[in-house]
This record gives sequence, structure tokens and C-alpha cells, in this order.
Amino acid sequence: MPSIFSRIADVIIEKPGQLSKIILVLMVISLIGMTMVTMATGNKTYMDENSPKGILNNHYTETFQKEAVIILLESGDSKSPELLQYIDSLEEPIGNLQYITSFSSITDVIKSLNNGVLPTSSEEMDQVLAKIPDNVKNQYMPSGMLNMGMITLESGLSDEKKTTALTNLQKFIDSTDIPPGITVKLTGSAAFQQQMKEEMGKSMGTLIVAALVLMVIVMGLLFGYVNHRFLPVVIVAAGLIFTFGFIGLAGIEISMAVISAFPVMIGLGIDYAIQFHSRLEEEARDHPLNDAIRTTITKTGPAVLYAMMATCMGFVAMFLSPIPMMQGFGVVSIIGVATCYLTSLFGIPLIAVLIKYKPKGHGKSKQADLIDSGLSKMAVWIATRPVPILLLVLLVAFIGIQMDSRIPVDTNENAFVPPDMPSKTTLDKVTRTIGSTDSAPIIIHGSDVLTLDSVKWMQDFIDLELRTKSKLTRGVSIVDLIKTYNNGEMPETQSELDAILSQIPDNVKSSYINGNNEAVIQFYTVKLETDTKSDLKNQIEGDLTLYPPPPGIKADITGSFAIFTDLISDIVESKDIITYTGFALVILFLAVTYRNINAITPIVPIAAIVGWNAVAMYIMGLDYNPMTACLGSMTIGVAAEYTILVMERYLEEKEKTPDVIEALKNSVRKIGSAILVSGLATFFGFSALILSTFPIISNFGLTTIIAVLFSLIGAVAVMPAILSFIDKVIHGVEKMEEEVLHHPHQAHK
Repeated sequence: MPSIFSRIADVIIEKPGQLSKIILVLMVISLIGMTMVTMATGNKTYMDENSPKGILNNHYTETFQKEAVIILLESGDSKSPELLQYIDSLEEPIGNLQYITSFSSITDVIKSLNNGVLPTSSEEMDQVLAKIPDNVKNQYMPSGMLNMGMITLESGLSDEKKTTALTNLQKFIDSTDIPPGITVKLTGSAAFQQQMKEEMGKSMGTLIVAALVLMVIVMGLLFGYVNHRFLPVVIVAAGLIFTFGFIGLAGIEISMAVISAFPVMIGLGIDYAIQFHSRLEEEARDHPLNDAIRTTITKTGPAVLYAMMATCMGFVAMFLSPIPMMQGFGVVSIIGVATCYLTSLFGIPLIAVLIKYKPKGHGKSKQADLIDSGLSKMAVWIATRPVPILLLVLLVAFIGIQMDSRIPVDTNENAFVPPDMPSKTTLDKVTRTIGSTDSAPIIIHGSDVLTLDSVKWMQDFIDLELRTKSKLTRGVSIVDLIKTYNNGEMPETQSELDAILSQIPDNVKSSYINGNNEAVIQFYTVKLETDTKSDLKNQIEGDLTLYPPPPGIKADITGSFAIFTDLISDIVESKDIITYTGFALVILFLAVTYRNINAITPIVPIAAIVGWNAVAMYIMGLDYNPMTACLGSMTIGVAAEYTILVMERYLEEKEKTPDVIEALKNSVRKIGSAILVSGLATFFGFSALILSTFPIISNFGLTTIIAVLFSLIGAVAVMPAILSFIDKVIHGVEKMEEEVLHHPHQAHK
């Protein structure tokens, strides 16, 4: 390992010009890659699309739900002939717009029951509407003041084409002659996802700028004891460009969770840059620049590499999560911290050579001296009384581990996005009127789902669920249309059923059946919290087992209802596994890297910090969600960074003095301010997440800055205690061995 770093030092010192040209070429390639970055939203960020549930959900979405845009019309009277004439006038031109396949509304059903024309008077309209079952009517007329039209987009559209379709749709609506007293708005899944992508792009830019501005402020206030104090910010900005370029070129999509990885990456990246810059300043005060660069690369390079790799172990554990956005967070975080490490390793020494770096002068600033002496005194005080300190630390951690299972889990996507997002506020308005707009769909599939037995089973199952489940408001299926076209009665024979089905217009029928092989029941609920939804899903699945469809036909719950309820169990089941795997990977990495007893010392503060996090979340009333579920493994990664840096410097100082207290005092005095500055820089980098308009990201930000704060405490307060304790244990064991060697008979007795 040292020979690799020596070679790097040789290249930087001897060939700075050539290296600079290579880096500039990589920068240009990265800038091109940045233009290829794409956003990911929707169900694919929450579940594996290739799993059986994912395949079923995708099929359901493409067949029945499709990429839907809802036109919401608010008026004083949803049955007004003038309003319904206006809705009917939209159908043909909207259907002809690019990338739109169909438009359906209540007028399709009314016309099919009234010889293909709309009634012109309110009395006639009321007579026709009276023939339509409430279930069908409520699909399009949820209240006396709301009408909804359902627009279906072509499947498999790119983001660019979806944006074009929505823009054209909005332009067309704006150009129509909207009757007085009526407002028209667009909402639904396609509009929701499109606006969410736009908000994510804005949020990502805001977070990155905010993180970098906070970095500049922290560097200006706390890093004044070095020359060119803002150099680490430049290095991190370069690392960010390289990371974005790689992500774009590799085709990695950016989800809500991945956006959060960037401030995390900036926070850790600034830490690496500060460690290199601080060591360079320290060495350059007493040695020629080339020697200072060589020492910085060969000493700090491996130490920060080990810390970075241990951090990555925490992120690697996230691959065990069944949630794709968490896996994406882990991938981007690993790419980001590795890129920032390499940018710091090469960038700071290279810039130092190019500008002929001169240190600020002998001795640190009064501020840095004050920090270092204060931290070293605290380290000595802690190191002389390790047992009570460790008992207190571990007691709080134990309490946290017990509390962890009591922290609730929230997987409601509506609560993750900005509260003032237009399509969300429109959707909320509908929800307040009719309850939840998120149905619980049951897809029914088999050789022939339109037999009389199968259709009667659908009716019986809907009646059973509505009778026994108070949370369900209605159930809609092909049965409602069959009754609508048969004077409110169920047909008695298969031939009657076939005749009725042939009368129903295809664009109305397609919402409920797909040929003879598939049908769907849509159950609607009152507005529910996610855990109540989960209980309801389990009850419906239980009823499907007790009252199954006819032989040869299967029924499965799917859609967003299933995805977000399954997320709860996914989070609960995987959260602890990810955390424990993170621990195991860090322990394994430290054992392989150091091969001595000191390798286990960082594990104690890391384990304690995970417990402290749970205490903080419980006290502050924070929930677990698809992002905070990875907090344990992320904390392990971040905490490993600081604890390993303290241990590395301690081992370096221990080579100079056998006295553990003196070694601890010297190590903390030499890197105390660097650790504190980098820790605070990381803290403020992570705190940029709190500024996000996405509640899921801002809550994650709050939990991560708590984790960083605890990580700092673990490094400067717990590490001296555990290092001192381990040293006493080693000396105790050595003393016993000596006694056994010198007095074997006495020891035996």
C-alpha cells in the first residue's frame, strides 16, 4: 500500500503538467455526462420491477390504470347540461392530441343509455343519470360540484414525450371556451409524477448550492489556520462534477433518495479534503513542499482511504434493501465518496505543486490551538476514567435499541412530496370530497373471467367486503356496467351476459376488463394511514383465501395500495438486517486491514451511535420511511470515518511513545481541530437536506445531522475511552502472562 501512494506522490511532484491535462479531459467528459442525468419517480423506485409483485403491478398499470391524467372540473352543479356538453366537446379533440390514446367521462355512459346523444334539459339528464349505478357515476361525478375526465397516455412514453403531452393538453384546455363558473385543472398519476420530477430537479439544485454555500461559511469561520482555506470547497465541487458525469454516463437514474446522497457526498467529501489540506499545512511548516506533499500522500492517503472504505461498507449494506431507491442511494454514495477521495488525494497536492503552496506560518491560529488543547484535555480526562464513560455510553445505546421497535413506519407517498405541488393540492381537494383516490385494486385473471359464475363471484365478493369492512366506501367492477345495461339486474344465463357485454362501449368497458382473460375490482377507502391500509390489505387477502374465485381463476391485490403497504414490512424486515450487515462488513474490513486488537475499537462508538440515533428519533417523534430506514447503515459508514481517523493518528503517535495517555493527548491535539472542522463541515453539508421541499428528504436531513453530531461525539469522546480501556486490558493480560512465566506454580494454585 505505501508503495502505491509513493508512486502517486512521484507522479504529482514530477509530472504536474501532464496530470493536469488528464484531469481537464476527464472534467470535459464529466460535463458531457452531466447532461445525460435522468430522474426516476413512481412505483419502480419503491419495488423491484422484475419481482413477481413488480411484474403484476406493471401489467395492471399498463392494462387498467395506464398513465392517467385526470381533468378535474369544479362547478356549482356537476349535472348541469351546459357543463356536460362542454365535457363532451373535449373528447374528440383530446383523443386526437399527440401521445393520447383515449378520453372517457360520464358523458360516454349517458350517451350510450340515451341513443348516442346528450339530453338538453336538466329533467331528461336526471332521468338518464338515475339509470346509472352510484358506483359508476361516482367514478366520474364524485360530488355535486366535481366532475372528472380520465385521459390515457400511450404506454412507454419517455419523460420528454410525457411533458409534451401534458403541455399540449394544458394549452388545448386553455384555448377552449370554458363556461362561466367552472374551473379546470389537471391531476392524476402522470401529472403528479411529471411535476414531482420537476420539483426533484429544483430541489437537487437547491440542496447542492446550499451545501456548498454552507461549506464556504464553515471554512471561512473555522479553517482559518491554513493558507487557501476555501481549497476543500473547490475540490468537493470538482468531485461533484466527476460524480454527476459518471452517473450520467453510467445511466443511473436519480430518485428522491439519490438526491439526498449528494449533500451526504459533499459532507463526506469536504471531510477528506480537509484532512489532506490540514496535514499538508502541518507538514509544510517544517519541511520543503515536495517532502510535505510526499508525507501527506503516504501518511494521510492510506488513513483516509481506510476511513472511506469503512464508510462504503455501511453503504454496501444498503444493497440488501428490497427498496430500489435505497439501493440507488448506496450506489451513488459509494461512487460519490470514492470520487471525492480520489479528487482530494490528487487534487490538493497537485494544486499545491502548481501554486507553490506556502503554509500560513508556524503555529496554528489561537482558535485552532484553543480547540486542540481543549479537545486533548477532554481526551485525557476521558482516557483516565474509561469504564464509567463506556458504561454510560452503552447504557444509552441499549435503551435506544429497545426503543427502536416503537418508532412508527410511514410509507405514504403523498406525504413525501412538497405540500404545495399543484397536482398534489388538486388531488387533496378530491380526497377531501370523496375520501382516498388511491383504490385497492384486485386483478382477476384466468382462462375466462367473463363466465356467469365468475361475474357473480365478483358481485358476491364486493358485497361481502363492503358489508364486513367499514373502511371500504365502494367497490367498482364490470358488474356495475352489466347491471347498468340490464335495468339494474344481473343476467340469468351466459347468453344474456354475452349480449349485455356486447352493448357496452369498448372505451367504457376497457377500464374494467381486458378481453376475456382479465378483469379488475377497484375498492375505494376512506382516507387511511399506512399502517391501517396494511391491516386492511391483510384482511382482504384473508377473505380471498376463504372465498376464492371459481376454479381456473386467480385474484391478487396490486397497484400502489399493495406497494406502499408492502413497503412497511419491507422496511421493518430489512432495517435491522441492513444495520447488522453494515456492522459485520465494517468489523471484517477493520480486522482484515489492521489485524490487531485496536481494529475493534471503532465498533464500540459506532454501535453506541446507532443506539443514540434511535433515542433521538423517539424523543423527536420522527418516523421511519423508505429513506430513514437506511439510517443505521449510513450512520455506521459516517461514524467509521471519524473513529478510524482518530485511531489511525493514535497508532501513529503510539509508535513514538508507549504511554497511552500521552499518545492520545498528542493525537487529539494534532488532528482535533481538523476532525472538528471536517465534522462541522459535514454537519452543515448534511443540514442542507433540511431545506428540501420534499418532507421525506428534509426529515432524512434532520436524522443525518443528528447522526453526524453523535459521530463527532463518538470520535472525540468515546474513542479515547475505548482505546485507553483496550490498552489497560492488553497490559493486564501481558502482566498475567509474565506472572505465569515467572511463577508458574503460584499461578496454577
